[in-house]
Amino acid sequence: MELSMKRISKSLLLTLNWILLSVGTTILILLTQPIAPVPAQEPPAPTEQTNTPQPENPNDQKLRDALKRSSPSETPPQSTTKAPESAEPPLSPEEIARQQKLIEADKLYLAGQIAEAEKIYREVKTPFTQTSASKERKPAILDPTELSPAGKVYWREAEAGIAKKLQTRTLVPLQLLVEQYPEFVPGHIRYAEVLTQYDRHTEALDILERASSLYPNQPKLTQARVSALAKSKKWMEASLAARQFAILNPNNPQAPEFTQLAEKHLQRYQSYVREEIRGNLISNVITGALGYAVTGSLLGPFSALDSTILLLQGEKSIGESVAKQAKKQLPLVIDDDVLAYVNDIGQKLAKVAGRNEFKYEFFVIPEEELNAFALPGGKIFINAGAIAKTTSEAELAGLVAHELSHVVLSHGFQLVTQGNLISNVTQYLPFGGTIGQLFAMNYSRDMERQADILGTRLIVASGYAADGLRNLMVTLDKQKKI
Repeated sequence: MELSMKRISKSLLLTLNWILLSVGTTILILLTQPIAPVPAQEPPAPTEQTNTPQPENPNDQKLRDALKRSSPSETPPQSTTKAPESAEPPLSPEEIARQQKLIEADKLYLAGQIAEAEKIYREVKTPFTQTSASKERKPAILDPTELSPAGKVYWREAEAGIAKKLQTRTLVPLQLLVEQYPEFVPGHIRYAEVLTQYDRHTEALDILERASSLYPNQPKLTQARVSALAKSKKWMEASLAARQFAILNPNNPQAPEFTQLAEKHLQRYQSYVREEIRGNLISNVITGALGYAVTGSLLGPFSALDSTILLLQGEKSIGESVAKQAKKQLPLVIDDDVLAYVNDIGQKLAKVAGRNEFKYEFFVIPEEELNAFALPGGKIFINAGAIAKTTSEAELAGLVAHELSHVVLSHGFQLVTQGNLISNVTQYLPFGGTIGQLFAMNYSRDMERQADILGTRLIVASGYAADGLRNLMVTLDKQKKI
């Protein structure tokens, strides 16, 4: 019995201990419970929840990613489309209307309606910034009796001065006569004759050049000009002046005479060149060999090795030799359309140039500059930039005509045949003998002026606008300022 009571009391004690342990544990948990929830941390919880739900909805995440990818890609096209607008402002309504008229004129021109096209071209052409109040050109007067009373007085005084051999009394009235009555052709001729008598040859040529530009179809005026050029030993220019008249006035009864005169002076020029070559041959061989050895100049091969044959054969052979070297050393454009376009312009101009003994060839170099250069014998090299940067075909024709004029006037050939030891050495050393510099950089001012005059005549005779060369100079000036 006692043993049973001991067991019961022990069980009660164990139960009480368990209860006390449980109560203590509960109290401990209750005491520590306020620390665990931390209500103040509830605000950050939503922040974490905004990030954690995203993986739970992959479709939403993909949508947002797609939107992010599309929004940056849409922005650059806007910037790329705006960039050209800032570089090239849109055309004004006036400019758009002008271009539409030019397109219309081009269509008429291609359709063969030249007169209608020319009318539109003249309407839209930009006027010169500096225009002179030029009077309408009066018809030429050949008879002194048709002069006004004042003009007759000038003519009578000049004739009296000539009879008495009085310089001032002759020159003063003649000067007033040609200035106030430029349509009186005999006045220019007589004035030039008197100036020549007093050894003022340059002034005489200037008078005849001016008069010929005003009245190029007057045979007596052209005869006087050709004669004055020949007396100054400018036989090539005399030949060209005569040939130009024959080409531009084929229906004139005197055209065959001018053709014969052109051939006569051309032969005199060739004889003169042969004499000059004999005098300069030795020095040219020496300096040509120096140039080729030092710089690899394109002129080296024929100056040093083939000078005797080539120079005596003339500029045609020289041009072919140099062009052969140039085509080996220079990159050339091979696009058929581009070459055909340039060749059509060049051949059209060459037909009225008056030097049919040349084989004219036109090449295009892939250079951006608006430029070109010519070799003796009719080889013309044109930069691709000249095609892109000229604003009309007349401008490009003006550039080609200018270089073609250097060929027709034999300027490049003169640079070769008339060079002495010093000029040849200075020609090679500074430029390294590059072909463009040798022929483009050494033209004298007089040569450039002659090329401008003849070039303008060539483009007019070929049907281009007379201001093509002038507008080319304007475009060149603008290109230099860019």
